Amino acid sequence: MSESKVDLKNLDLDALTTFLEGLGKERFRARQMFRWMYRQGVSDFARMTDLSKEFRQQLETRAYVSRLVPEALEVSRDGTRKYLLRLADGQTVESVRIPMDEGRSTLCISTQVGCAMQCEFCLTGTFGLMRNLTPGEIVNQVCAALVDGPVNNIVLMGMGEPLHNLDNVVTALRIFQAEDGLNYGPRKVTLSTCGLVPEMAELGRRVRVNLAVSLNATTDEVRDRLMPINRRYPLAQLMEACRTFPLQPRQRITFEYIVIRDVNDSPADAKRLVKLLHGIKAKVNLIPFNEHEGSPWRAPTAEAMDAFQTYLLSRNIVAIRRAGKGADISAACGQLKGRLEKIQTDT
Repeated sequence: MSESKVDLKNLDLDALTTFLEGLGKERFRARQMFRWMYRQGVSDFARMTDLSKEFRQQLETRAYVSRLVPEALEVSRDGTRKYLLRLADGQTVESVRIPMDEGRSTLCISTQVGCAMQCEFCLTGTFGLMRNLTPGEIVNQVCAALVDGPVNNIVLMGMGEPLHNLDNVVTALRIFQAEDGLNYGPRKVTLSTCGLVPEMAELGRRVRVNLAVSLNATTDEVRDRLMPINRRYPLAQLMEACRTFPLQPRQRITFEYIVIRDVNDSPADAKRLVKLLHGIKAKVNLIPFNEHEGSPWRAPTAEAMDAFQTYLLSRNIVAIRRAGKGADISAACGQLKGRLEKIQTDT
């Protein structure tokens, strides 16, 4: 693809309107093209039949519509589908379709190739950060999954730290939420961050989205060890950013807490977590650590998980045990990518 051509999937509705106005076209054409790209899934200008032939030829010379096709797909016994997507420069990212109740599904997507945050428990961090994904590469993960059927919710919890790629992520969120685009309401999209405090405030100013914070510890000592970002933005700063994040009525911040045996699963941790969440409209996702090759950490015992959740519930904190999905297909972020890259290296 010529580098001089513009990928229209990188443009939100306002940017596409400006681009088309530069071609002498009316503003309504942007909504028309959004419907073709996102409602109809069309990437070939020739198929956009309500555009004039001259306009379509003009677009061919100036622009293109990118798409991603899964290079590898794994399907779990529980219906979880993991996609490995090859990008134009040869890099790969992963997304995971997770089956939910009543035939619904949630898609977990990536925002970077690799990650710079170096969280101790995260396999993706071992790859390092290769580069940010473009808005089109973020959006195309959803478009690729929609080929397999409807996606009810989107979570930006895959490879990468979304707020480390803030501008591109905000553009993608606007495409997700555009009525003529993918038409997901703000409550249907959740962004997960490890705690980039200034970017959290900027996100809240620029776009509405559900916020999830990867917490995973109740003391700075433990969180410094698990999540190096805590050395820059310790717990006191992070929790204050959560208290000031703009929320709609009935909206809560989700705190993700990966429970690791003998690291953060004690009764004392549960008590400290209650104190940390004081004054915040919060719910807690308790996630048992997903053991993987090379990690020193272990999954918690069932007894420790039960006791932790019971204490939170007794203190009127919404605490949900996230069911493990896709264990038989290595559905944790980075596991498919890592395994396929190892196979390619070995061969």
